[in-house]
Amino acid sequence: MKKDITLKNKKISYTLKKSTRARRMRLAVYCDGSIVVTTPLGLRGNIVEKFLTEKTQWLFTKLNFFKQFEGKAITKYSHEDYLKFKKEACILAENRISYFNKTYKLKYNKISIKNQKTRWGSCSKKGNLNFNYKIALLPEKISDYIIVHELCHLKEFNHSKKFWNLVAKAIPDYLEIKKDLKKSGYQFYK
Repeated sequence: MKKDITLKNKKISYTLKKSTRARRMRLAVYCDGSIVVTTPLGLRGNIVEKFLTEKTQWLFTKLNFFKQFEGKAITKYSHEDYLKFKKEACILAENRISYFNKTYKLKYNKISIKNQKTRWGSCSKKGNLNFNYKIALLPEKISDYIIVHELCHLKEFNHSKKFWNLVAKAIPDYLEIKKDLKKSGYQFYK
């Protein structure tokens, strides 16, 4: 559902999605300037507006950041791309986890490749490692960072100093890579 709100004397349009799977409100800004707010079912509209008001500075920062991509081609991915690169991504993830786990010696349950819209990877409490199929399309140092990041969550299920020290064992320049990933404009468009 399309909605509008005025923030800093500027009319902002956004899409409101209500989801049975959402446990909390989520705000996403995409490089084409689109804004999506996802909420659990049954949340009142005034709570969404209050949330957006609280996030005004963050929202405008993201919109300004994505202005640098205006007029540039945005790669759109299809379900066929997912099917085409899924196996390649799985082989990549399995090989790199095997390589990096020689350092970490961590136990994991299974590795899955998914067609996620907003994540590069995740680690579940059950020890499942999930990766976006698009890791197969990234430069090696960035895909390695994503793989190590999720692998380290098996030991530290947070982003504490201990977690980042663990990441640094295999990826000492992780801060630089993390910045590159944010600045480069790698996106999740479907």
